[in-house]
Amino acid sequence: MGNASETFLLMSRISKDNDIFMGTIYTIFGVLSVLGNGILLFVAYRKKSSLKPAEFFVVNLAISDLSMTITLFPLAIPSAYAHMWLFNKTTCTVYAFCGVLFGLCSLTNLTVLSCVCWLKVCCPNYGNKFSYCHACLLVAGVWCYAGVFAVGPLSGWGEYGAEPYGTACCINWHAPSQNPAAMSYIICLFFFCYIVPCTVIFLSYTYILLTVRGSRQAVQQHMSPQNKITNAHALIIKLSVAVCIGFLTAWSPYAIVSMWAAFGNPATVPPMAFALAAIFAKSSTLYNPIVYLVFKPNFRKFLCRDVAQCRTTLCGCLFHHSSAQKGTCRQSHGKEECNSTRLSNGLPDNHRSCRHCPCPETVTGARENLTDYSPQQTARILKGSLHSEVAVSQLSNEMQSDFL
Repeated sequence: MGNASETFLLMSRISKDNDIFMGTIYTIFGVLSVLGNGILLFVAYRKKSSLKPAEFFVVNLAISDLSMTITLFPLAIPSAYAHMWLFNKTTCTVYAFCGVLFGLCSLTNLTVLSCVCWLKVCCPNYGNKFSYCHACLLVAGVWCYAGVFAVGPLSGWGEYGAEPYGTACCINWHAPSQNPAAMSYIICLFFFCYIVPCTVIFLSYTYILLTVRGSRQAVQQHMSPQNKITNAHALIIKLSVAVCIGFLTAWSPYAIVSMWAAFGNPATVPPMAFALAAIFAKSSTLYNPIVYLVFKPNFRKFLCRDVAQCRTTLCGCLFHHSSAQKGTCRQSHGKEECNSTRLSNGLPDNHRSCRHCPCPETVTGARENLTDYSPQQTARILKGSLHSEVAVSQLSNEMQSDFL
């Protein structure tokens, strides 16, 4: 564990109950972050051929968030429950390096994304020329920019050390009062990695909102393909603003507390204030997948499609083994027949779809045939050799969705 002074620095300075609380929160955040970002990356991989250049930054953001979760949480969680840092000084340095690298990568990535959105909406003549090559170059630049500040403390510009609350590691916020090089690093870090990105993000989205607001009436009056483009821009704006607000809300408390410790008296900063700010900062890994999986139509569409394919495959395998009992899909007169629904007047519904078959057919005649019938009309359900007749209004919502 090192000498006595190092051991003292790596001991928790908050109560045992608070450490247990932090460990529990970290566990919840870690599980949700891995699931959310993992699913987002899986969806992006499945739709890689149709990814737009601006969506490269969404993927890059998920990669940095997932990397932060994988590298930090497995070390922070047991240390919080143990009420002390369980690892050596080298691991502490690696932990701090990963936290700074992936955290700054996420913030820089959001800054570049806001600039791309501004270029596409406010300067469409140039924004329409934004290509995959430009996106790849900017993504590489994001990592290089974050890497400069992450490598700084390893080369003597700044210093990594234990967090003031004792169960994690980051930049040594006490060093600026003793080392001029550490003070210059903190000043550059605060200005170029917080003030400048926040200013760029704020100005970009302010100009975007003003542009969209000024052109809204013209867009509403003229229905054209340009309207679809404008709607797509508006969707990107809403999603990007949501992600940026979440990220900045998460990291602002940590930035404030860190500057308090760096430029003030570190002894006056409560360790619990750093602990709570760290929890907020690490919660930033949750916002990206939540926003993009829940609110972005094309990501949600691909996710629903993949889930439906998995359910269809699994259901097809299960019903293949139990076809004798279920009889949901069978071969008749050289054609595959599925559970079908027929109207009481004898007319077929024509959709011939089966939710439980591995190879459902898609026929588009059902809607036209059903729109002329009253809600009191009955339907005859055919399952195997058994028939049953029920009112259409009594069908479940799930069955009506297939029926209609």
